[in-house]
Amino acid sequence: MSANPAQPLRQVEPGQIESGSAACAPEHIAIIMDGNGRWANARGLPRTAGHKRGADAVKRVVKGAGELGVKYLTLFGFSSENWRRPESEVRDLLGLLRYSLENDIMELEAQGIHLKVIGDRLRLPSDTVALIADAEERTAANTRLMLTIALSYGGRQEIVVAAKSLAADCVAGKIAAGDIDEGAFSERLFTKDTPDPDLLIRTSGEQRISNFLLWQIAYTELVFTETLWPDFDKGELESAIAEFRQRERRYGAVKS
Repeated sequence: MSANPAQPLRQVEPGQIESGSAACAPEHIAIIMDGNGRWANARGLPRTAGHKRGADAVKRVVKGAGELGVKYLTLFGFSSENWRRPESEVRDLLGLLRYSLENDIMELEAQGIHLKVIGDRLRLPSDTVALIADAEERTAANTRLMLTIALSYGGRQEIVVAAKSLAADCVAGKIAAGDIDEGAFSERLFTKDTPDPDLLIRTSGEQRISNFLLWQIAYTELVFTETLWPDFDKGELESAIAEFRQRERRYGAVKS
């Protein structure tokens, strides 16, 4: 993994990364969306206002990613640790999620976006789980962009779930311990149908992974930006991609 100190991303001219150019855009981008609360606090607004503006940023970035030729976009929406936040804030976040699932599904369908949600659904309200299942089913045939939202998600939690699944199959005689390898383990992860991220972006100047996709980002390039998530847009995404394209990816090998 590579990382630069958090700083404003080098701006690229609009259109410098040609829309729909798969040769220019990473196949899979993951984003830790951070800074909603700080955005609101800086303006004397309640944190809920920051989350609402953050939801608008999600729409901009999803649309922009599709235009730039990104095939997979994974967003960290709500972590397993976020349940520790004040009950009122959690309630507002879940309400915003339900609103988005109810009102934005037609737009996802129109854009050819396949929605997938990963994480521990047992902790989510039943009506939210039903809305997620409906949205996933309605968009399952779309192929332009797979949008994965991590909700009630933790990377360590995901690894434990995968390990338990493999252990159970070993006990049942379905798989021999000697047959367990990286490929077998990856098949038990929530992201089994998704390639590992090429690029991970974290907004707001923080430089932590925060328990996100721990297995999957072994060789992912990291880009940190001081931009708060509500201000993030397609231009910022293009700048992160431009930074990514300057990196030399060797996967532990020596350049020939």
